[in-house]
Amino acid sequence: MYEAVSDWVSLPKHTTIKTNEPVAPRSDRPRYPVKMFQLTTDEGVTMDGWMILPKDFDSTKKYPILFKVYTEPAGAMVKDAAGSAGTPLYAGDIAADGYIQACVDNRGTPAPKGAAWRKCIYRKIGDINIHDQAMAVRKIIKWPFVDSSRVAVYGWSGGGSATLNLMFQYPDIYKTGISIAPVADELLYDNIYQERYMGLPQENREDFVNNSPLHYAKNLRGNLLVIHGTGDDNVHYKGTEELINELVKYDRPFQVMVYPNRTHAISEGPGTSLHLSHLLTAYLKEHCPGGGR
Repeated sequence: MYEAVSDWVSLPKHTTIKTNEPVAPRSDRPRYPVKMFQLTTDEGVTMDGWMILPKDFDSTKKYPILFKVYTEPAGAMVKDAAGSAGTPLYAGDIAADGYIQACVDNRGTPAPKGAAWRKCIYRKIGDINIHDQAMAVRKIIKWPFVDSSRVAVYGWSGGGSATLNLMFQYPDIYKTGISIAPVADELLYDNIYQERYMGLPQENREDFVNNSPLHYAKNLRGNLLVIHGTGDDNVHYKGTEELINELVKYDRPFQVMVYPNRTHAISEGPGTSLHLSHLLTAYLKEHCPGGGR
């Protein structure tokens, strides 16, 4: 099985400039079965999810769980499709290291669940999506093989924002968070996206302010690592500077990794992607150690 061939095309003549040759998929990562599931929160919201159990899983033990999040209306994370589940940023075999990997899609994501599911997130990014995630995880941590004292979450971009909000709004649930290129202040994000789903700040500024991670930063209790490129061409780095100042203001311990002049992809420069992978992996292992107990 190979990745699709893609061409770089010059317009208006549609002449091919360069063809990207097919590349064989990585074979150095072991593959484990993905379990699809549904759960219904105490409020009656039914959400879809995927889960990958640790290698040599023992149902009599309790394992740490790492949630991969996005949560926003631009994309769904739970798909019954090859390659959509897993933790590709992890350096090594995360299942062999004893972690449960999981993901759920909340209301507002583009799942085929009808108009009400999609539209309810209007003016509520940072609110309803975060609440749904937390209510789902409250159910999951009651499963007998999940260690509620070792609950971690990570995400990139909108997922980075969700990671912050989950850590700040529900510090009793989430103990460790890794937030990559987050929108800490919704007033700083581009209008074509933020205003599409949040309205106009001139008309409902309080929604932008009250649903931003900045608004809840003082509630941080767990372990937090924030990662951002100073040259981010999508999510303004200024938001992370605002977040740093807010956490310092309330004397909350946290860690930050800044990649100078990297874009939203944080991939430019020799060794950058590998360094990011090793950073995430080391932080998770230190603050949310793997293995059944």
